Amino acid sequence: MVKTILKTVFLVLLLLVIWQHQLILYGLSQARGQLKIVMNAEEIETVLNDPGVADSIKNMLQLVPEIKQFTYEYLGFEETDNYQTYFDQGGKPVLWVVTASEPFALKAKEWYFPFLGEVPYKGFFVYGKAEDEQRELKRADWDTNLRVAGGWSTLGWFRDPVLSNMLEQSAGELANTIVHELTHGNLFVKDSVEFNENLASFIGDQGARMFLEHKFGVDSEESGTYEQRQSDRRRFTEHILRGADLLDELYKSQGEDMAQNLRYTPKKKLIDEIISSADTLTLNEKARYMLYLNKSEVNNAFFMSFLRYRADFSVFENQLEKDFEGDLKQYFQHLKQLYPSL
Repeated sequence: MVKTILKTVFLVLLLLVIWQHQLILYGLSQARGQLKIVMNAEEIETVLNDPGVADSIKNMLQLVPEIKQFTYEYLGFEETDNYQTYFDQGGKPVLWVVTASEPFALKAKEWYFPFLGEVPYKGFFVYGKAEDEQRELKRADWDTNLRVAGGWSTLGWFRDPVLSNMLEQSAGELANTIVHELTHGNLFVKDSVEFNENLASFIGDQGARMFLEHKFGVDSEESGTYEQRQSDRRRFTEHILRGADLLDELYKSQGEDMAQNLRYTPKKKLIDEIISSADTLTLNEKARYMLYLNKSEVNNAFFMSFLRYRADFSVFENQLEKDFEGDLKQYFQHLKQLYPSL
């Protein structure tokens, strides 16, 4: 009887491996990449006491525990072991993210992962594998986007370290990144990536502003720099989201039965108009955004990234002000009670 049960279990596991071998191999690759970073990260206190580490790095690292403590006190985040270590990337990216969209609809390709559910992006710790994934998607006629990830959350599976490229940002941008990722660790709803990412971006923006005012003062240079850059980001984002609406209208007007070879030209023309009209925006750092556009492959996947991360800000802003009188901590606690989190 025991042998029969063991044989049955073995057969089931074997069939599972055969059926999901690609997912299993991908998961093992991701775990290996993450472990490599975690195992080579140093405790922040060790880095701060190292005379060989530049003061510029130390000054930024010293902000990290302050940012975390701020989220506990003023946002009601749960305490975590994340961002107690530091990983030196050596000036090189460590994670790349691939996304894709249908060519004539703003509809993302999704991958299924256990626990997380449907997810519209796929990360790789090896650039060649990210390129291979993008190449296969393009062959299948998907619009694709391949970008470097500036940070990520493992939702408690690992101790997420501070990456060295995070310290190359301003104090406000560092706070934004950390608050964004810690938001995921406190609230992440299965099969709701657009909600998760929009919320984390919103809380990241608001939380970073609050931290800077708390740490440096409302009239400080740090707060001023952050507000200036956030103003640029809002205007540029609004422009791209308006462009996404125009593209959506175009695709719907064409109809699914329209031949694809007739749909490419009006699509390209409209995207070119959206890109060129960005030059009319009033931005403090216009050259920075125009360079970003020129270096990007602007397609449906590009527009989807803005929809995924920043399309619902007005909804959150209205709820925050109308129902919670601007109390971000109270608002976030309300959302945690409202939505089931992983």
